[in-house]
Amino acid sequence: MNKAEFIGAVADKANMSKADAERAVEAVFGVVKSALKAGDNISLVGFGTFTVRTRAARTGRNPRTGETIEIKASNVPAFKAGKGLKDAIN
Repeated sequence: MNKAEFIGAVADKANMSKADAERAVEAVFGVVKSALKAGDNISLVGFGTFTVRTRAARTGRNPRTGETIEIKASNVPAFKAGKGLKDAIN
């Protein structure tokens, strides 16, 4: 399912127009992005938790040249599914 299909499914499920559903979905994505950027976790009981994990700096290898390179430390978003979501798909 891509983003347009997701918005269409939300519109159908919530009985709203696609334009309203698109604004709602974009608002949710925006809130998630800004909360994670601020270092907050988002915990949705029964669905899951969005967190930011720190990836340590490490040494890598350029596959084209075989040269060793240094990869900087970075923050990466992570999602851990909650029990309700796990139960729903199993």
